[in-house]
Amino acid sequence: MLRVAVVGVNHIGRIHCRCYKEHKDAELVAVCDLNAPLADSVAAQFGVKAYYDLDTMLEAEQLDIISVATGGVENGSHHMEPVMKAIAAGKDVLVEKPISNSLEEAREMVRFAKERGVRLACNLNHRFTPAAKKAKQWMDQGDIGHPLFINMKLTIGNPNETSPWLHLRALHPHSLDVMRYYAGDVRRVQAFLTKAPGRSVWSTASMNLEFASGAVGHLLGSYDMFGPHPIEACEVAGDRGRFVIDNVYESLTYYPHRQEDLRVFRNSIMGGMRGFDDTFRLRLDSFIQEVKEGVPPDQIAASGEDALAVQVIIEAAIASHHANGAVMTISE
Repeated sequence: MLRVAVVGVNHIGRIHCRCYKEHKDAELVAVCDLNAPLADSVAAQFGVKAYYDLDTMLEAEQLDIISVATGGVENGSHHMEPVMKAIAAGKDVLVEKPISNSLEEAREMVRFAKERGVRLACNLNHRFTPAAKKAKQWMDQGDIGHPLFINMKLTIGNPNETSPWLHLRALHPHSLDVMRYYAGDVRRVQAFLTKAPGRSVWSTASMNLEFASGAVGHLLGSYDMFGPHPIEACEVAGDRGRFVIDNVYESLTYYPHRQEDLRVFRNSIMGGMRGFDDTFRLRLDSFIQEVKEGVPPDQIAASGEDALAVQVIIEAAIASHHANGAVMTISE
């Protein structure tokens, strides 16, 4: 049984707590938050001990995994300090996305985890749905053939106006990670951004991507789509067929070339995903199993290095916008 603590227990942190609490191979033993009343409330909810600073918790508790679900500017500026302390203590860490809103901080976390030989993972949870995994299986068995293009759309309603780059840095680690999951490393980026009426943030984005494999891709993202509508779609095509994932996990359809028959994989009402929060459950389960099985740090799924890679793409997109849509070459 792996002993787990969650640092930062606002909304997302509470989801982490619930997932660990319900997991057969994990024991949630503590929560930590600078907001003492919040920490006390969440600790009482889950029947664990509350701490108000990480150093005290690390000294008092024997832990295997620490989830860092703090927030900050662009949902990432408060991640580095707790992540670095947890790594220094030799704990495996799962950090919320974005790994950081600063490339320098993200690189330092990844470097330090590698130096200390601990697992650093990121909650890039969209790739862990059954539909996403099945699509990857189809790719690996050759059903798509040589990848040619990938189209990704991720659109939700978010009225937050705190940062011009909130939409890109806080949301699109998800979409870009899914694109890298299927198409590999990105070589070049071009971005065009716009704002909905009355908005100060760059709330809608169009990105063109060229992958190291030679495949090309497009991402359409927006914080301006309010309402109960599908939020995400992913299309991957090759010289043998293509697949489409609808609304994160609801269905996956394979369209083989030169054939009329389709292959459909749907989320089952009997034992399938109950809702979007199950993406957290599936992602945390993957990390728990990797720690339990002793998977080497450089082989874990949705690693800190993967999280860094998508932030590099995002910063290249911002640079492209500043350069009036110029094409930016990716360099780590």
